[in-house]
Amino acid sequence: MNNLYDRALGAYLGFAIGDALGATVEFMRPREIAARYGVHRDIIGGGWLRLARGQVTDDTTMSLALGDALLQGGSQALRQHAQGDDTLIRHIGDAYVRWFKSKPVDCGNTCRRGITRYLREGTLEGAYSPGDGGNGALMRNLPAVLATLGDDAALERLSIAQAHLTHHHPLSDAATLGLGRLLVALLNGMSHAACQQWAVQWVTDNPAFQFTPYRGYATAYVVDTVQTVLHYLTLHNDFEAALIATVNQGDDADTTGALVGMLAGAQCGAAKLPQHWLRRLQPATVQAITTQTSGLLALTQSVKESGHA
Repeated sequence: MNNLYDRALGAYLGFAIGDALGATVEFMRPREIAARYGVHRDIIGGGWLRLARGQVTDDTTMSLALGDALLQGGSQALRQHAQGDDTLIRHIGDAYVRWFKSKPVDCGNTCRRGITRYLREGTLEGAYSPGDGGNGALMRNLPAVLATLGDDAALERLSIAQAHLTHHHPLSDAATLGLGRLLVALLNGMSHAACQQWAVQWVTDNPAFQFTPYRGYATAYVVDTVQTVLHYLTLHNDFEAALIATVNQGDDADTTGALVGMLAGAQCGAAKLPQHWLRRLQPATVQAITTQTSGLLALTQSVKESGHA
């Protein structure tokens, strides 16, 4: 297994692990989690969504919908998007509509509003809204990162365009781009110490996300989400320790867990993910992620090769 593929697969499977682990305690407070579970550390399903063991939520299924749209559009659609063509973004909007119509186990209110607007009006973004500062665009952006590796301008264009289908807010944009660029760095082998330094510099440039001292808020407000993710990611140089600490903070634990799992999974790679968690994921989810990861990395390579033709 080559290093890039191992890290990319580690990021995507780590994302799903964090989603499935955190979903059990979503909307619970730390003291409630402690009273019920002691320390929540097992993928058992349940929670307010009454999930089956190993089932994932909208974080993973919406990411897979984005990845499917990117693969269906292919390298030509990505190249055309760079020239201002919106065909690829319409592919993505249509994929979100199909996902929404499939009756997913959960859908955030802002995502629902944005998808409904696209379905009704065909517009690729709504007007700026102070209510769009949630984490829904950030949570699903992993496939956009994998599809644009090595091209920061393409990453920015695609990340913001897919985000604005449902979320049009500067803090959402900043978080989606910031964690996207951090993921690129980790996929390229960034060390934990360098990750800590990156986080310090990034929050200096984006002070709304300052996470030291950590305030202990882990809600779906994108600032709370990012503060929680960076706090636990930089505090723990171990996938399992970082993820357990994150989900036991409660609140939007499926999303904070998914994002920490993504970033820490990119650090450790798929080969070093905890097998007791990986075995608990539903096999269809693992297969879909594995297939999509290979496809997105191949798409990146195809775009690079066509650019040098």
